[in-house]
Amino acid sequence: MKQLNLVLFFFFWATLNSFAQLKTYSFEEAEKLEQQQPKPIFVFVHTSWCKYCKMMENSTFKNPEVIQLLNDNFYFVSLDAESKEPIVIKDRTFSYKPKGKNTGIHELAEELATVDGNISYPTFSILDQNNAILLQISEFTDAKTMIVLLKEAADFH
Repeated sequence: MKQLNLVLFFFFWATLNSFAQLKTYSFEEAEKLEQQQPKPIFVFVHTSWCKYCKMMENSTFKNPEVIQLLNDNFYFVSLDAESKEPIVIKDRTFSYKPKGKNTGIHELAEELATVDGNISYPTFSILDQNNAILLQISEFTDAKTMIVLLKEAADFH
């Protein structure tokens, strides 16, 4: 009986978690969709070595209410600041810029993660239809705070 309860619990838990999945888009996909159904673009700028970025990925962006708000009101784009792939937005190409041996930053990440002259991770920016930054936060943001910010941004747009 214990084993059956454990199996049922796991099935129930897996089912609940499968409903709350964050839809992630490339910039190109978000740009096309935004033209058909206008919504702001939410860009999460991160690196593979940033512990606060990982904390947001594993907590904030796993919260069911955050996921629902992002999926319903925004196009979510995850941008690795050290990605070497060029990104084209509105006929402008953003590329990786080497900064030294085995280091560098993507031009788009540099634009979206620079606050007061400094680049900081994690940073998230919410962009309007013209790719102007509506909101930019450059610090770890927990789910409770993110929910408030997303509700305000959804109401503003």
